[in-house]
Amino acid sequence: MIVKEPRPQIGTLAARGWSRHLTGYGLLLIMLSMWLIVFLLEPRFMSFENLFNLGRQTAIIAIVAIGQTFVIITRGIDLSVGSTVGLTSVVTAKLLVSGMPVVPTLMIALLLGAVVGMINGVIVFDARITPFIATLGTMTMLRGATLMSSEGRLISNVPKSITKLAESSFFGIPYLLFILLLIAIIGTIIVKYTVFGRNLFAIGSSEESSRLSGVNVRVTTYGAYMVSGVLSALAGFLLTSRLASGIPTAGSGYELDAIASSVIGGASLFGAQGSIFGTVIGSFIMSTLSNAGNLLGVQPFWLQIAVGALLVIVVFFDQLKKRVK
Repeated sequence: MIVKEPRPQIGTLAARGWSRHLTGYGLLLIMLSMWLIVFLLEPRFMSFENLFNLGRQTAIIAIVAIGQTFVIITRGIDLSVGSTVGLTSVVTAKLLVSGMPVVPTLMIALLLGAVVGMINGVIVFDARITPFIATLGTMTMLRGATLMSSEGRLISNVPKSITKLAESSFFGIPYLLFILLLIAIIGTIIVKYTVFGRNLFAIGSSEESSRLSGVNVRVTTYGAYMVSGVLSALAGFLLTSRLASGIPTAGSGYELDAIASSVIGGASLFGAQGSIFGTVIGSFIMSTLSNAGNLLGVQPFWLQIAVGALLVIVVFFDQLKKRVK
């Protein structure tokens, strides 16, 4: 006798759909409420110059966070993103200063990010080392490689052709935000409407069940970490444009900002959940905290405490939701 699995009721499916929409719109409402509160406390927050800087700052961390979301959906984590940003920032600056054109430099940076992601994927899947330990190791190695290649010094005199990218805007909107928008659209299409995207969620739900269902777990795992590496490398390239230099310590702390942005945006550290739109809004919330703190004269260490506490709270509720389910 074959027992059919009961199909979800239409009302249940509709409720889930509304829940997802409410989560996205709720995050947007939280972000706008934060902007209003900060504006009332410090009117300079809504100045064109500050919003321009906020947009540029958010674009870079959001690009990193989108890559992180791909990994988190598979129930993984990538702690090497910040170090990848720093390494590619230094490599980008060195290549540009040496006279290499912008496009080949970008290609090399992205290739470097893909290699880092591939290494992470191999360590996690083939060596069977937990993602936290695996990427913690690569994070440390990459930071050492960055300091070694730069000799711990700032690399300046980057050509104007690259700095114009971060300085330019279209109708007052930074070019970096348009780049973020393009990546967010592509990321959403991949996650929602491709086989690769469905496989990410399947692995996050159950790796063994995915394998039995015919999912190529190895390729999908490699792909998730390579997406994270490539987007981190792109962020490093754009950060060099924004700072007009290659800084060895660039990207420090980005791993926590990216994880927080992704989790605030609805991703679950238990896997099988994640939204590109939510991640972008989560990144804006994180950047708003930092930007508002600077305008209000809050000491940087208090901001770090606030970010850490926020991450703990969000993860706690994520665990609570998982237990209830």
